[in-house]
Amino acid sequence: MNDLPGELRRLRLVRRWNQQQLAKAVGVSKSLITSFETARLVPQDETAKALDLALGSGDQIQKLSAEMRGDRRPWLRSWRDHERRAVLLRSWEPLVVPGLLQTEEYARAIFEATPANAQKVDDLVSTRMARQAAVLERDPPATIAAVMAEAALDMGAREIMKPMLGRLADLGHRPNVQLRVLPRSVGFHAGLAGPISMATLPDGRRVAYLDDQLRGRTAVDAAETGELELALTAIEGCALNIPQSRDLILRMIDERE
Repeated sequence: MNDLPGELRRLRLVRRWNQQQLAKAVGVSKSLITSFETARLVPQDETAKALDLALGSGDQIQKLSAEMRGDRRPWLRSWRDHERRAVLLRSWEPLVVPGLLQTEEYARAIFEATPANAQKVDDLVSTRMARQAAVLERDPPATIAAVMAEAALDMGAREIMKPMLGRLADLGHRPNVQLRVLPRSVGFHAGLAGPISMATLPDGRRVAYLDDQLRGRTAVDAAETGELELALTAIEGCALNIPQSRDLILRMIDERE
């Protein structure tokens, strides 16, 4: 979590300065330094640069300030950035395996199926693998709670789907990965309108992503994210529990022997 106020105070105390002395070194008022250290305000670019210069902190204050401004205006961040910073990622996929869980071969097959991707499949696959690493391999890793339709696990050639199902089985053993399957027998349900991805950020706010044929969109409005969270909860309520979902995935692997 961003700790600009604490880091600014720590750097000031290392110099054995009080707030007035730091304010004088930077050329601002003492009240402004107080506002920075209590998180009421965030330094703008030039002020952050002056703080780094005065404190000998390289570009640390500039980076923390930019990140904190992004936290306060989440619509300025890309979904990939929200995904990378999230502490919890919930998702629903009616047709495919969620992108963060895909094998490289499965991701390639998905991208190759879209004509517009003909000249950029390698780049798209590379980006997807990098996104996975940023979420699954960081320390600590994000918690992932994914629901996918049973039909999504039964679409594709055997040589692609068997390794894909095996990866899901392996990932399901990780304590931070919760995989659930929504069976065909459910019938009509809240997820028929399309896939949903939702990120819970370190400060507790939620951001959602809705995909489409062109570019998708990020939702940060509380009313929108609240509505999507209700839909996700309803979908989860229809899904098999985690052990049942694991058993189904293992049976599907056996069927491909």
